[in-house]
Amino acid sequence: MRFLFNKMAVPVFFLLSGLWLNAQDFQGIVTYQSKTTLDPNFGGNRFSEQQRKQIAERMRSQLEKVYFLSFNGSASVYEEEEKLDAPTAGPGGRGRGGRFGFFASGGLGGSGDVYKNISEDVYAQESEISGKKFLIKDGLEKLEWKLENESKMIGDYAVFKATAVRKIEDFGFRGRRFGRDGREREQNEKDSTATASNNDEITINIPEEETITAWYTPQIPIGHGPGNYWGLPGLILEVSAGRTTILCTRIVLNPKDKVEIETPSKGKEVSREEYAEIVKERIEEMRERFGRGNRRGNGRRF
Repeated sequence: MRFLFNKMAVPVFFLLSGLWLNAQDFQGIVTYQSKTTLDPNFGGNRFSEQQRKQIAERMRSQLEKVYFLSFNGSASVYEEEEKLDAPTAGPGGRGRGGRFGFFASGGLGGSGDVYKNISEDVYAQESEISGKKFLIKDGLEKLEWKLENESKMIGDYAVFKATAVRKIEDFGFRGRRFGRDGREREQNEKDSTATASNNDEITINIPEEETITAWYTPQIPIGHGPGNYWGLPGLILEVSAGRTTILCTRIVLNPKDKVEIETPSKGKEVSREEYAEIVKERIEEMRERFGRGNRRGNGRRF
């Protein structure tokens, strides 16, 4: 893992190098709360502000989640809090937020526990697509962190800022245009049902990269963090990327009961790249199916 240092960050890192030797003595459980906001232009002009608020409320269980990070000196597992979601009828009447809930809840593959082993460079995660189980197993995602000069307090812990830039996988959707019938538009194709201002048309705009902002604490000198994030000279207590922010709400260090870290093992083993291709194929299948359904005039829309 490479770091880009600001002048003030260099002494901090070397001060931490001695503490890092004691990282193997650390184990604990961290509670995080994840919050994601909807794009204010979600659905184009098809929804009023009030409708967007209603959709966001129906999707609250998918936009706000609680996770637990269990860690020892070398490995960690990041898992979502188990809870029962009450079914709610959304647009399309499908329950759990309708078609919107389907996409947000991982209809393309519910993500399982994230396992990371820093000393062995191992990443593993169980996932499911259309009833088929997969085990994504690969090396750790390596970000080029830049240690910044900013600091703040999160609870009783002093945290320091770090940033990194990561490419975004678009699954082939970047720049595509879709009409009200769900059918993809060619660049010069006109929709006879669309208005002159294209109010009934949606363009998928996905940036090519995003900036990740993390806050880590040298007081807990281990390189773990939530989700795929890791590799800083201290436990990551907060991280923001895109419209999602993950914030630590509780830390238990060296609990009485030993922390057990289990490696995910169920499902067909695939690499991260292979899994991305599987997801892309599934998205295309769903898009075609929904498009055919809309062209039959069943009245269902995104």
